[in-house]
Amino acid sequence: MSKMSTYPIRLPASVKAEAERVAAEDGTSLNQFVATAVAEKLAALRTAAFFEERRGRGDRDAFRKLLTRQGGEPPQEGDELPGTA
Repeated sequence: MSKMSTYPIRLPASVKAEAERVAAEDGTSLNQFVATAVAEKLAALRTAAFFEERRGRGDRDAFRKLLTRQGGEPPQEGDELPGTA
């Protein structure tokens, strides 16, 4: 198990009550619910930063050249999108 630390947190009573209710419905403790919520938020922020960095490396001219290049194979039977055949 990883090293744990404690952090006292102040929540509005209504937020704490709702978090306790949802945690109980999920069969987890309030502590586990809050730890998971923080982990999910961190993952969302890191994911957004990753895609922002990737967006900055994009090259529209290279993309257009790729889309308009000659050669390749035409779509084959079965390549259709569902509902468009």
